Amino acid sequence: MSSPANAVARHAHENFARYPSLADRVVLITGGATGIGASFVEHFAAQGARVAFFDIDATAGEALADELGDSRHKPLFARVDLTDIAALRAAIADVKAALGPIEVLVNNAANDKRHTLAEVTPEFFDAGIAVNVRHQLFAAQAVAEDMKAARRGSIINLGSISWMLKNADYPVYVMSKSAVQGLTRGLAKDLGQHGIRVNSLVPGWVMTQKQRDLWLTDEGREAIKRGQCIDAELLPEDLARMALFLAADDSRMITSQDIVVDGGWA
Repeated sequence: MSSPANAVARHAHENFARYPSLADRVVLITGGATGIGASFVEHFAAQGARVAFFDIDATAGEALADELGDSRHKPLFARVDLTDIAALRAAIADVKAALGPIEVLVNNAANDKRHTLAEVTPEFFDAGIAVNVRHQLFAAQAVAEDMKAARRGSIINLGSISWMLKNADYPVYVMSKSAVQGLTRGLAKDLGQHGIRVNSLVPGWVMTQKQRDLWLTDEGREAIKRGQCIDAELLPEDLARMALFLAADDSRMITSQDIVVDGGWA
């Protein structure tokens, strides 16, 4: 039996666009157990897509899959450390075997851990690149043949306005996120001849529970109020609804773009 929370969520989805082209389409989302990623999972499942998602947090991932078990297709969760490329490739192969060819990839996983320049070691640098951008390239590589065969596909790489704003206190993170847009443009040119679209979805400061718990302060609230044109909190579902559009056939001629969803801050 569906929970009252699920009923409320379904009602909320009814107020927004539905994309018939996403029904039954296989969608893979990385970092999907919590935060923005969990909203991606929920929204694609509500469209009737066949959703698979990866995360290192098995408890949260399994709970989300169970919560969405009354969707048209229950999402498939796998615990995957995305910094382990062999494990990532194996998990993607498992998704293909279970659900079929992947036609939408949402490269969401990242970690915005704060750090100073003085703290960065070669090992920390390599780990930051691995968790924030390296897996995006290898996940795209692993799904590209499916998309080529279908003559269509959408790859959505999550960027950030952090480097655009010249944010301090996490130099490896902002460097990684600026690299995402370069990756997007290069892949868009390589894959466009096969009908595959590649775009960067670029969030502002999204109010996930993690951000509220760890980083949001009164000073941060004031910065948001000064920076954004729209005086409202940016929420995970604001990103998810744009991801739906970028994944659907409605956006078939949009590629190599940076789609900024930030309330007008950057």
